[in-house]
Amino acid sequence: MKGLILAAGLGTRLRPITSLRPKPTIAVANKPLIHYAVDNLVDAGIDHIGVVVGPSTVTPIKETLEGYRGARFEYIMQDPPMGLAHAVKVAQPFLGSDPFVMYLSDNLFEHGVQDFVRRFDPASGVNAVLALVEVPDPRQLGVAVVQDGRIERLVEKPAVPPSNLAVAGVYVFDASVHDAIEGLPPGAKGEYQITDAIQRMIDAGKTVAPVIVPGWWKDTGKAEDILDANRLVLGRLRRRVVGTVEDSELVGEVVVEEGAVVRGSTVFGPALVGRDAVLERAFIGPFTTIGEDVTVRDAELEYIAPKGVEENGAIQFEIRAAVKLKEGESLRSGYSANADIVLQRRDSVVTVPESVVTFNNKGDSAFVFVREGDGKEVNWKKTHIRTGLSDGINLEVLEGLDTTAVLKGAKKEISSGMQVRVN
Repeated sequence: MKGLILAAGLGTRLRPITSLRPKPTIAVANKPLIHYAVDNLVDAGIDHIGVVVGPSTVTPIKETLEGYRGARFEYIMQDPPMGLAHAVKVAQPFLGSDPFVMYLSDNLFEHGVQDFVRRFDPASGVNAVLALVEVPDPRQLGVAVVQDGRIERLVEKPAVPPSNLAVAGVYVFDASVHDAIEGLPPGAKGEYQITDAIQRMIDAGKTVAPVIVPGWWKDTGKAEDILDANRLVLGRLRRRVVGTVEDSELVGEVVVEEGAVVRGSTVFGPALVGRDAVLERAFIGPFTTIGEDVTVRDAELEYIAPKGVEENGAIQFEIRAAVKLKEGESLRSGYSANADIVLQRRDSVVTVPESVVTFNNKGDSAFVFVREGDGKEVNWKKTHIRTGLSDGINLEVLEGLDTTAVLKGAKKEISSGMQVRVN
């Protein structure tokens, strides 16, 4: 099986960032986007990879991929880019009659592509596999209709979606896709849509199998998507300190790479300090990546997520509670408490077990970080909070939602203003 990474697009929605470099070379957590695609393919046992490029992307992409993961790369020119089906058509001499995984270079998958490759089974009559993800509004995506374990119909960017199953950026095909692409008419914008080719396969009696994406999936089409992708990737960090740390406080999952220096600073994880970076008298909030050979001095950096939005299907809830410290404890920088947190609003209740609440003093205000983990995905919420209570502290993450919280060791549900001992 071969791999085919599509990297010829101009990334116009990311300008002016992409005015100087192609989108696949933009870094997320200090690693180019296209490296994530290669990692996922190689981890699935695919190391012969064709990369579809354009005249303006070919040189920087070659430089970015040179020698990476020991894979064999062949570069295929698509000039101009005229859709995903057109990319497969120009790559046909490279692909030959081999099955292949087509991977959109600006897509990130938490758990890689191995599930999709395993589902592809020509011996049982499966001709293609599509990655699907449930989304609240799929009108700007390809949408699949699934019946009896097969994809029966595909619609590209429908005004009235027939389902909430959107097509994500990984496809597995056998050679029959080339016949479906041959003679395919262009769409309204003059592009050749891969969804039209797949529908042709379905109409010809081919079996197209669906696989729901496990974990999170991110299409990094816009600037805010790049920031959110950085948040998602950093959420998987585990603490590792190789560089130098002097008179500083590292809280949570912080990575300090080789050659980096953190001096007189506070870093709240998840955060990544790149190789040879320098932090001096700085505050670095969670979900922040410091690039290689970057200096941050006398500054504060933090990522602030949009409020009141739905992220990857998970609604942001408000948390309101008062935490009473254990006898002899004081509210100090770095104080942490384990807790089971119940997030509640009128239409739903979500319990987040074994959360970690961490406080950090800063003058007359403080920060609180609530880490939520269910073994599959980790999210952090951060807010500024007011202090002044001698025996407790109020946590407020978002406004306007009725919520309660249950702390580990407590015997009853508590609401804002009540105080519960943390055991």
